Amino acid sequence: MTAQPIVPGDLFARAQTVAGLRALADFLENNPRVPVRELGGDYTVFARCDDDAAERAEIDNIARLLGETVTDETGHGGHYEVQKTFGRITYSAIHIPARRRAAHDALMSYAPTFHAA
Repeated sequence: MTAQPIVPGDLFARAQTVAGLRALADFLENNPRVPVRELGGDYTVFARCDDDAAERAEIDNIARLLGETVTDETGHGGHYEVQKTFGRITYSAIHIPARRRAAHDALMSYAPTFHAA
């Protein structure tokens, strides 16, 4: 399977997100008394495909666009991801393998049986 194509709604959401990030940057620059996080922040996206291979391919493509190398921790139960830092802001694109999501869902299925004292 291949990565899902961009549809007009995605383009609208993308335009709104980019405009919002610019507006936030302008606001923070023009209002120095408004605090920011000293260590910066993260902007994270998750692969949206039909299967693990397509999601890995999506992350590989994003890595090429970012000019960065993918970190593959899937052999140890982790994620397949790429990151690029812009100043103190880190953009991350992540693929969580289906087996990892299934393990998480199984673990969380027990959550209703536990209650805080």
